Amino acid sequence: MGFGRFDEEGRTFLIVQKPDGGFESTNQAITPFQLLTPIDFRCIYGVGHNYRAHAEETGAELPKHPMIFMKAPTTVQNPGDPIVIPRFLRSDKVDYEGELGVVIGRPCKNVSPEEAMSYVLGFVCANDVSARDWQKEKGGGQFCRGKSFDTFCPVGPCLVTIDELPDPSNLALRTYVNEEKMQEASTSDMIFNVPTLISFLSGSTTLLPGTLILTGTPSGVGEARDPRRFLVPGDEVTVEIEGIGLLTNPVVEEIFEEESSKEEKIS
Repeated sequence: MGFGRFDEEGRTFLIVQKPDGGFESTNQAITPFQLLTPIDFRCIYGVGHNYRAHAEETGAELPKHPMIFMKAPTTVQNPGDPIVIPRFLRSDKVDYEGELGVVIGRPCKNVSPEEAMSYVLGFVCANDVSARDWQKEKGGGQFCRGKSFDTFCPVGPCLVTIDELPDPSNLALRTYVNEEKMQEASTSDMIFNVPTLISFLSGSTTLLPGTLILTGTPSGVGEARDPRRFLVPGDEVTVEIEGIGLLTNPVVEEIFEEESSKEEKIS
């Protein structure tokens, strides 16, 4: 397992770690066996109702401050690996949310919007998968339960560093389910842009390297459609962001052994 760099022709070259702890790209061509998430994320912050059209489709008032929630790091899933619909704590309302992800590259605290982008390592495609029943009906009024099931945060297919993508304020974002386009918007529709979000999240709070910020989803989520369109086993979800790429994940159902089955095997 290691790091690689894609070039414009789709070739991959090895990235090595230097003695000082930094990384350096080489000219050694490699063939990836499997794409993993770009890094191991330390912490995941999400932002709710951060696109005007999405806030409107859910009937929510436009927020005066960023609406923040958190997802467990164990939600992270690799490109190409499955989104698993919960069955032990059953959900029948699992939804997709294509989002621009921002990765923090060095510790920051109390930073201004003007200096915020200097703390960014790069950007990723992300899918803030959400179990709406646990988020809204059974989660005790908190988003954490409905947002933090395993595999509920696919990330990838790569990390585009800020020198390659210095301005994330007007990127096209689309989400597809089984090749049907469900979401299409520009990041310019964000209520709070990326520098503002970083400044707000770093207020009296240290953001460590490896922190992932999910910047919100546009309109077109399954819950707001008529009829509603929740994910089912056999679906395939793709998030596409201009300048970053396509993140695709199949959808499967959780399989677990019930206690009664275990008892029968023992007896």
